[in-house]
Amino acid sequence: MNPPPPHPSLPGTGATPTLACEAVPGDPRFQPLASLPGIAVDLRYATADNFAGRVLYGGLDCAWLRAEAAEGLLQASTWLQAQHPGWRLVVLDALRPQRVQEQLWAQLAGSGLERYLAHPERGSIHSFGMAVDVNLLDPQGHLCDMGSGFDELHPRSHPALEDQHLAQGVLMQHHVGLRQRLRQAMAAGGFEGISTEWWHFDHGDRAAVRQRGPRVL
Repeated sequence: MNPPPPHPSLPGTGATPTLACEAVPGDPRFQPLASLPGIAVDLRYATADNFAGRVLYGGLDCAWLRAEAAEGLLQASTWLQAQHPGWRLVVLDALRPQRVQEQLWAQLAGSGLERYLAHPERGSIHSFGMAVDVNLLDPQGHLCDMGSGFDELHPRSHPALEDQHLAQGVLMQHHVGLRQRLRQAMAAGGFEGISTEWWHFDHGDRAAVRQRGPRVL
């Protein structure tokens, strides 16, 4: 399959390097999720189990991260297993090519839910392989209930509103406790969460990531 040409809608494409998704497996800057021991992988956009309700990755291999983010994820996993034996991280999304980000944006356009996505022109940190969506697996291998589902675009998914939602009974203490455990593990790997999605974590400064590239198309 021939890689796509540089995307005409990307401002500054000449300044920020780009890379076709099909070329990622041969690029030493990226590392496969399969190489990270003890971490489960369940990429939801490779299935129809996501808010779009359809397969978005198709034949694209998106089970990758930038090498520094992959190392951080391994450090997070090591911390989790040391502090909570038997618990594991499960990756729900990692590298998300620009072309898929555009599909997601088009699906939400005009719905009022666009705030949950980075505008394609600015670029999602996922498209640089420097963001990851994760949850916890308990020692029995069960996916943890965080009080809202992965990519549930609703205020109950917002870490910034957890105190309010606890007081209102929207979330229970065990939901918040599990979210805090996840945040602690990810912080141990150098990741930082965001205010609107309990599952999303960035590795590195966003502005620097977008400037350095490459953005995966």
